[in-house]
Amino acid sequence: MSRITELREKQDTVLSEARERLDQINANTDESRAAELETAHDAAMAEYDRLGGLIEREERTAEAEARAEERRKQRRPIPKDDENRGVGDTDSVEYRTVFAKVACGVPLDELSTEERTVLRSGVRSFEQRTQTAGTATAGGYVVPTELQNHIEVAMKAHGPMYDGTVVQDMTTSSGNRLTIPTVDDTGKSGAAHTEGADIADDGSQDVEFGQLTLDGYSFDTEFIKWSWELDQDSIFSMEALLGSLLGERLGRIANKQLTVGTGANAPRGIVTASGLGITAAAQAAITADELIDLEHSVDPAYRQAPGVGFQFNDTTLKAIRKLKDGDGNYLWTKGDFQNGVPATINGRRFHINQDMDNLGAGKKPVIFGDLKKYWVRKVGSPVIGVLRERFWPQIGIAGLIRFDGELVQPAAVKHLINAA
Repeated sequence: MSRITELREKQDTVLSEARERLDQINANTDESRAAELETAHDAAMAEYDRLGGLIEREERTAEAEARAEERRKQRRPIPKDDENRGVGDTDSVEYRTVFAKVACGVPLDELSTEERTVLRSGVRSFEQRTQTAGTATAGGYVVPTELQNHIEVAMKAHGPMYDGTVVQDMTTSSGNRLTIPTVDDTGKSGAAHTEGADIADDGSQDVEFGQLTLDGYSFDTEFIKWSWELDQDSIFSMEALLGSLLGERLGRIANKQLTVGTGANAPRGIVTASGLGITAAAQAAITADELIDLEHSVDPAYRQAPGVGFQFNDTTLKAIRKLKDGDGNYLWTKGDFQNGVPATINGRRFHINQDMDNLGAGKKPVIFGDLKKYWVRKVGSPVIGVLRERFWPQIGIAGLIRFDGELVQPAAVKHLINAA
């Protein structure tokens, strides 16, 4: 059993104990007994949050170790052309090594037969010259798989809206329009039946179906250019650097569009698609009661879903952490305040999304609900291409990504809006 799994199981046990103590408190509970149960409940929740902090540190450490291992793999020495290579032996030729030669300006006719074979095997459907398609010799080759892996990891670390553990994501090989049928039957119910009477057949209770569509909108990064000399001298460090930079650019646009996209020739962001839950009394503040009201603006059926939670940016989180009771005590327990940010608010998970509004007049700084009801459609994987001739003697590289997003059940996610 992994350390993280063990800690999560302990969290579940502690949470069950806290709920058990809370459930024992009712109108008939003796005052001293109620105080004892409340103290035990608060202690259990403090332990729950402490374990949450340990889990977060374990996850960050595991991610850092994975990145370090990837860097160690990238620092492997590249074998020279005359080392351990026989005629027809393509296994000893790495695609990334051949790609580096081509990116640095080595003509194709100067590559060995084995190198050309490896290069062709690494080409897929992406071609960076816009006036042609599918011809490997018309302008370059895709970046090696190692760099694409860097991009995917960087995007997940950037924001929650491209993360399949937060939202519902799907990956398709093509970008053709995808239709999603929907139905909302929550306003209909049965009725009393009179003995001997005919059952009504006027069509008023027919089920009404709707549909949503997910497209494949394209977004790109700007070109990043670097010198031919730098590429020759530090090809491995350049791959790591470019993977990080391009991942951040693609991550920013993906998270922003899936958060506040308008839906006009672009994804409809989760905030844009969400319904009004509550209007805050203040123009640039929020209260604990209003957070509770926002929770209860969402139907209980969605509040029980595994994907339920809050989203807001870090500035709003800071304002929530500063909330105090009538005696000036922070609403979060002293242990929570000293140990850092708790893992939950009102027992609900939250996600930091820097593309959410700050607190302000007419702004929507907080959303709550079943975030898994927001579907993200990813068209393949992010791809990047290289141009040699256009920037000669420099080399240019840019990234492309296709995706769309839609809230399939608007009632599942509600937003809080500040007073105008």
